[in-house]
Amino acid sequence: MTSFPVTASTLSATALCKLVKEKYQLTEDFKCLLYRTGINHTYFIKNKHNTYVLRVYCYNWRTKQEILEELKLLELLKDNQHSVSYALTDKNKNFIQQIQAPEGIRYAVLFSFAEGGKVRFLDHQTTFAIGALMGEIHNTTVNKTIARVNYTTETLTTKPYSFTLKYFDAKLPEMEYIREVGKKVEIAFKNKKIPEGIIHLDIWYDNMAITDNRKITIFDFDFCGNGYLVLDVAYFCAQLFHIETDKEAYKLKIKEFLKGYQTKTKLSKTEIDLIPIAATAVWLFYLGVQSQRFDWSNIFLTENYLKMYLERLKNWMNFCEENPNTFTL
Repeated sequence: MTSFPVTASTLSATALCKLVKEKYQLTEDFKCLLYRTGINHTYFIKNKHNTYVLRVYCYNWRTKQEILEELKLLELLKDNQHSVSYALTDKNKNFIQQIQAPEGIRYAVLFSFAEGGKVRFLDHQTTFAIGALMGEIHNTTVNKTIARVNYTTETLTTKPYSFTLKYFDAKLPEMEYIREVGKKVEIAFKNKKIPEGIIHLDIWYDNMAITDNRKITIFDFDFCGNGYLVLDVAYFCAQLFHIETDKEAYKLKIKEFLKGYQTKTKLSKTEIDLIPIAATAVWLFYLGVQSQRFDWSNIFLTENYLKMYLERLKNWMNFCEENPNTFTL
């Protein structure tokens, strides 16, 4: 019988376990468990004493060269003693495994495990520590580049609009709003001379592990690329805004985050003033990702979802307009 073609698959944890144990010379007691599916698929490789994380990149999501650039960044951060999850080499000193999946070639990388857990509701000390870690990382990546995406206004707003346009009518009020906001982003960043470098672009509670004694490890650099450092700062500010329902508490926590950051890297007034619109740009970018990866996001990519997603953006922008000193120390 001829196999029917597929566009996406979930690989067998049993088969992956066999592959990983052979390639990385792990003992027989290691097990492989599917942790989550999404833009990429994540598996835990573990026994009683050790845990590793296997990321299987989805078909045609990243090229091998793009993955190598991500791993090169992680090596740089590891060498500078920053607390990040990093890639491990196999017995032949290779970082990347190539897998013949039903849909085509997929790549897999084994990462160190980030100790601790995901903490959605952060206290003041933890937000300070997150800011300090981000500042340390930016000290290492400022003025550096990797052979990956450049996060320009076109990448952040123009292309996402075109991706979203495949599924929604341009005449929808929400689509018109995206165009208008995109123009504001372009104007805000035009001719701005602010620090650039390699950025993560997805630092929020879901991509970090925190131990009881507040040791923080950042992981999932899948969206790393080149751009303004303030994009990382702003996106964390926006994510914390959407999580923290008490906005007075939010103001205090975000000041701690910014204080922590500025113990390592100073923010100019221009950068601070750009935080609201920079976060807006990244918010639009991820709407484009959801549209681009319709295989992953089609469950919730509807007109109702679009309205909800943009309503959250409007709440952020309104808050920033009504509270202009939120990010000023």
